[in-house]
Amino acid sequence: MSEERGCAPASLALAFLLGGALGASLALLFAPEGGPQTRARLRGLATDLKDRSVNLADDLRDRVEDVLDEGKEIFDEKKSILSAAYQAGKEAMEKERGKYQER
Repeated sequence: MSEERGCAPASLALAFLLGGALGASLALLFAPEGGPQTRARLRGLATDLKDRSVNLADDLRDRVEDVLDEGKEIFDEKKSILSAAYQAGKEAMEKERGKYQER
């Protein structure tokens, strides 16, 4: 459903994480604790969220690099096959052209 609207799964996951962090922050703000304790908890949550975001970005970067490397390998393989087929066709055409020129 998210793909129909043009949302990537990674952006959907990030939105989910940010929404969860926002909900947790609001819950802490309205909790019956003192200001310094609440601010300390919010700092801890912000640090955790930052670490998770960095880890998620690193994982996504690694996955994208893997997919790109695989794509390059497939492209190079298909390119060599196509090049060989083109060369074989060119040689066959020249061979047939030579037959007609001899007549």
